[in-house]
Amino acid sequence: MANTRLADSIQPVPTEGSNQTSKSFEKDLNPATSHDLDQEERAKKFAAEDLGLKKKQTYSGLTLAWLSFQSIGTIYGDIGTSPLYVYSSTFTSQPNWDDLVGALSIIIWSLTLIVTVKYTFIVLRADDDGQGGTFALYSLLARFARITTRDPNVAEHVTPKLERHDTNDMDLGGKKFRNFLERSATAKFLLKVTGVVGVSMVIADGVLTPAQSVLGAIQGITVANPDLTRSAIVGISCAILVFLFAIQPFGTAKLGTTFAPIVVVWLLFNLCAGIYNLVKHDHSVLKAFSPYFAGAYLVRNGHDGWRSLGGLLLAFTGVEALFADLGAFSKRAIQISWLGLAYPCLIIAYIGQAAYISADTTETAFTNPFFYTVPPGSFYFSMVIAVLAAIVASQAMITSSFQLLTQVMRLSYFPHIKTVHTSDKFHEQVYMPFANWLLMIGTVVVTAVYNNTTSLGNAYGVCVIVVTFITTCMVSIVAIISWRIPTPIVIFFFLVFGALDGAYISSSLVKVPDGAWFTLLLAFILSTIFILWRFGKEAQWAAESDDRLHPSHLLTKSPSGDLVLAPDFGGQKVSNASGLGIFFDKVGGPHVPTVFTQFVRKFKTRPTIVLFFHMRPLSRPSVPPEERYIITRASSSIPSCYRVTLRHGYMDDVLTPNLGQQLVEHLVLYITRDATMNPDGSARSVEHTPEIQAELDALTRAVDEQMVYIIGKEVMKIDKSGGGGGGKVFGWFRWAVLEMFLWIRENSRTKLADLDIDADRVVEVGFVKVI
Repeated sequence: MANTRLADSIQPVPTEGSNQTSKSFEKDLNPATSHDLDQEERAKKFAAEDLGLKKKQTYSGLTLAWLSFQSIGTIYGDIGTSPLYVYSSTFTSQPNWDDLVGALSIIIWSLTLIVTVKYTFIVLRADDDGQGGTFALYSLLARFARITTRDPNVAEHVTPKLERHDTNDMDLGGKKFRNFLERSATAKFLLKVTGVVGVSMVIADGVLTPAQSVLGAIQGITVANPDLTRSAIVGISCAILVFLFAIQPFGTAKLGTTFAPIVVVWLLFNLCAGIYNLVKHDHSVLKAFSPYFAGAYLVRNGHDGWRSLGGLLLAFTGVEALFADLGAFSKRAIQISWLGLAYPCLIIAYIGQAAYISADTTETAFTNPFFYTVPPGSFYFSMVIAVLAAIVASQAMITSSFQLLTQVMRLSYFPHIKTVHTSDKFHEQVYMPFANWLLMIGTVVVTAVYNNTTSLGNAYGVCVIVVTFITTCMVSIVAIISWRIPTPIVIFFFLVFGALDGAYISSSLVKVPDGAWFTLLLAFILSTIFILWRFGKEAQWAAESDDRLHPSHLLTKSPSGDLVLAPDFGGQKVSNASGLGIFFDKVGGPHVPTVFTQFVRKFKTRPTIVLFFHMRPLSRPSVPPEERYIITRASSSIPSCYRVTLRHGYMDDVLTPNLGQQLVEHLVLYITRDATMNPDGSARSVEHTPEIQAELDALTRAVDEQMVYIIGKEVMKIDKSGGGGGGKVFGWFRWAVLEMFLWIRENSRTKLADLDIDADRVVEVGFVKVI
């Protein structure tokens, strides 16, 4: 069918000497025409546009309101369900009024300073082209300072260009600090590790948050039914968790819109319950708005007060989701939803619980602060809404995990896994099947092993506060290098927020033997995988650097006019094999694809017609068909050779069985200067010049003979001669790391895993690279 449609499109017109002209064309390529130069300019124009394409989306009006509503259902389920267990995780016996108000004061000022001031007004500004999370901070720094090695395979079209500020535009402290980072290999490595650890901690949250939230809600059933066994609670929780992960393929937009009413009702119910308890019981707890009571609590209780910070920090668990989920929503949407609903509701909820506990004569309310303090007659409603809210709470960190894995994959810190974009309107809303099921398994196991919120809270708190401290450090560096804020001002704010984070970290680390070791171990394993993969990729890039050849460095013309290999590759004659060869090019740009180099060197031949095919993914849903294909002549040193770039969005299905047919049809349009198509897409008969007709004839014969897809199969071996340097110990360490990298590489998904073409037409060319 491809050949028939090609013939219809070409509509060849016999001309005198066409056979002779055709033979002449197959031997040598015509000099570049004005049409070729126009196509080169078009290719450069699109390449520049693609490089400057921004992922960051801005919204206003009803779209912003809708996105703010979605963010409520996705982001605030975690931090919003903290009232279920904060006081029970802080106190082991009935607190007196002073301690209760002191703890409340710490909660109020933590939500105000850490969540509202630091995250909502400062951290959300530090986005990397719309992306959030600690690794986005590292990526943002890499834009403004030379602190990372870039992938040479994608640097020309994908990697954002360096936006380094001119030295004279920075203050003295900023200049010195940036120079230190750029010159110190240790500082660069520590920055990289810091960003990776932050990502790992958030993903560890993605395992712990669902278990903590769902268990917290299901445990509330024991208030109504004290006979409910621990195994029943765990079983119900695990069933809910499996259901939660099973609905993730519906996507962030649908889940957020569905969950948002639940969270809104939950927050408003907490607001109403808080107001009721405040009016009904002890309004004097409002004195907690004075930070004096927070300080007095810590001074009065000394070591015990300091240890209790590990429970109080659970009041802002989930704060990392505000930043990590930034790409799925937007800064403005998160600010509106937090300041307009979540923040005031949570403050009033904790105040109301404290008012009830203060007046509680049974001295049991603190053990299950939410369910004991709900207004009379609302218990069963509160039970239902709490369970639903707990289910939704898990969504925040699941979405964050998907967002962060997308970032680390994009920057080559993790192997490629299948990513599904779930919205054609909001570009960064994604779903990852493999990661989803791994998170589900981990969460169910954690729920079964820990089986209560107190022990889980020990593991959970460390995760949260380490991420907030890392964020403080990274944003401070961004403020100096990217925002160019005077260094003394940055140091002041760093000391304020760093002291807050440090107090919580020191307290939470005491809980390492009681459960927090699991969080640290999980984060260590994830960080090791990320660093290991990046180390291996950098070794791979170094090994592949010699493969980036200009066409004239591979093939030349002999004095007799024959095509021969360059002297560096033996100088043998290269013959023509009939047919059309489509060589997949992962790099793009002016260089020859490695697979073509290997093919020609091994077989001393080349297809009659050669296509270098490169796919350029763009961060938008779709690319119009008329802008999708960019075709140029590859080089005058390789006759009948074309370079085809396929620009596509994440919703475009481009690797289809008729891919070859589409490539040929667009190649016909390129050769004929688009003269064979009417505006409505139908073919028309046109008399071509002898040169164009000869080019079309050669293409027709090649397609009639055969059309094959040639894909490279790169096998990597480790250099055992100690080429990495650094001595014998480092050599063994390097060997072990690279062996693990190669094992993961061989067992991970390739970028062409979705290639849906006729397997009978696929040719793999294997070659070995030594790293």
